[in-house]
Amino acid sequence: MPLDPRLQPVIDAMAAGQAEQVDLPVAELRARAHKGMESMFLSLGDELPAAAAEEDHQVEVPGGHITVRTYRPDLPGALPAHVYFHGGGFWLGTLDHFDSSCRATAIEAGCVVASVDYRLAPEHRYPTAPEDCYAALRWVVDNAASLGVDPGRVSVGGGSAGGNLAAVVALMARDRGGPQIVFQLLEIPVTDFTLSQPSMTENSGYMLTEEGIEQCRSFYLPDEGRATE
Repeated sequence: MPLDPRLQPVIDAMAAGQAEQVDLPVAELRARAHKGMESMFLSLGDELPAAAAEEDHQVEVPGGHITVRTYRPDLPGALPAHVYFHGGGFWLGTLDHFDSSCRATAIEAGCVVASVDYRLAPEHRYPTAPEDCYAALRWVVDNAASLGVDPGRVSVGGGSAGGNLAAVVALMARDRGGPQIVFQLLEIPVTDFTLSQPSMTENSGYMLTEEGIEQCRSFYLPDEGRATE
């Protein structure tokens, strides 16, 4: 499949940047990656009006707290809720990076979106991220009345690493007796950390390389890649 010419400069810049960042500390790697993500999202994303109500909430989790940002459209009554987990290889991403997509979901789907700022690897390895995300799901359901949410109509979703977290949270909810989830929206989810499928080699490149995925895995899993911290 040919590459959209508008994306070629982005691909070239990312390749050049990755070659220069081999031995940098994680904090600097993350800062550089976030700068590139922000530039790309701003250049390719659409500007949308704010939802009727957008608010950051502090949610207590074991060992600290996380932020959950809610987006509510201008609709009456108790609305369905979609709990969203962002992508970024488990070690990148902020609420602001995915602000537009969450706003679009809230407005176009007519639901409250709760975007979860789970703690990132490698400072917080597995199982911190899924535990944070499950805690956020429980918080949404427990606070349904104040959020204007129907606790019987709650879905989960996310992209890439967030898709993995959504699937894992659904399994956690099943195994822990709730909350009840009515729907999963998994966008290009991470579903196989063995890195053993032919597509790993066939599709390497175009912003996501074998080396990049291996780096994400080494940061995230507790017994992998500690020397990179």
